[in-house]
Amino acid sequence: MRSLDPPGGRRAVLVWSAGVSVYFVAIIFRTSLGVAGLDAADRFEINASALSTFSILQLLVYAGMQIPVGLMVDRLGTKRVLTFGVILFTLGQLGFAFFPHYGMALVSRALLGCGDAMTFISVLRLGSRWFPARRGPLVGQLAGLVGMAGNLVSTLVLARLLHGIGWEAAFGGSALLGLLVLAVMLVFLKDHPEGHAPPPVPKEHRGAAFVRHQIARSWSEPGTRLGMWTHFTTQFPAMVYLLLWGLPYLVEAQGMTRAEAGELLTLVVLSNMVIGLVYGQLIARNHRARSVIVLGTILATAVCWAAVLSWPGTAPAWLLLVHALVLGACGPASMVGFDFARPANPSERQGTASGIVNMGGFTASMTSLLAIGVLLDLTGDNYRVAFCALFVLQALGTAQILRLRRAALRRESERLVASRVETVHVPA
Repeated sequence: MRSLDPPGGRRAVLVWSAGVSVYFVAIIFRTSLGVAGLDAADRFEINASALSTFSILQLLVYAGMQIPVGLMVDRLGTKRVLTFGVILFTLGQLGFAFFPHYGMALVSRALLGCGDAMTFISVLRLGSRWFPARRGPLVGQLAGLVGMAGNLVSTLVLARLLHGIGWEAAFGGSALLGLLVLAVMLVFLKDHPEGHAPPPVPKEHRGAAFVRHQIARSWSEPGTRLGMWTHFTTQFPAMVYLLLWGLPYLVEAQGMTRAEAGELLTLVVLSNMVIGLVYGQLIARNHRARSVIVLGTILATAVCWAAVLSWPGTAPAWLLLVHALVLGACGPASMVGFDFARPANPSERQGTASGIVNMGGFTASMTSLLAIGVLLDLTGDNYRVAFCALFVLQALGTAQILRLRRAALRRESERLVASRVETVHVPA
């Protein structure tokens, strides 16, 4: 089995870097609204619910595209899907830069979400095609780390450009990054190394019936469902903070300046990058650490949110600092969901299974963004009440993780034993 693993090496790093650069730019575009929420409210003259609709629609399209994109990656390969993605999210960023009306700006965010949806699953598939399976957890965490670097560009660079050169120049200029990574990808990216091409798709594996079968088989695996609920529960507490509501909360509820709020958002991103490397190494060395990491992160996140929201008056700086550091663990913990789904599915279903997992976190993020926006309007911008919506989703997700965990790990252990038996007992 190990002899069939991809070789890895410098060529793999080069090709994977070309692919992950697309994801890097997609994250810049995805999180650009997080540093421009107050400016967007002024530009389009909208309230909190309408402002949250930008991110909700973007994530709705993103989540809805996950299974179709997974099927596309399994069928068409990484390079084609990433090409479609770059074109779509670049057009979306350009539209958001120059359309002055709320309705057309919504369409642009939807287009951006569609293109963004095609990046991460493609990058995961690229890693599995170019690196040995034992490197899977670390490669996945590194992909998440690169994404967080894109978020860092939004909080540090785009925010300054926005207030220095204006809305249209900042968003329109950033769209040029899409053209740059498109050129890099077309030159350097290749779907798989020589000698490791996937088998051709049989004729009977085409059409709507096979698509339904592919989805059903992936969903039937407890590991896929456990991965989806892991992603659902761990990603959104930090996503809503970084994607939209963090800066308005820190400025309007905690009395910070925009610069101070931006520094805390940056700290979340930096914490994410460091913790991602730690989690990747821990899981690569010991798969038993997965459940401990996931449940520990959920508990720590819930405790920090409860402490910040229940503190009378404005929270002290040290508590907001700890809160930002803990939120940095959410992204790396959500990546563990893919490590539950990966061993539960054969290679021909990896894209589909990854799409199901990825849909979980973005469904939770979309739901919480909507709930927070509606509650802010209903309560007169009471952030304490609005952010309590996070605990409801955390409780739901944690219950599902605890329900599925034992069955998924037992099935994974049985498959590992069976693969070892097949490897040892080779007929003469």
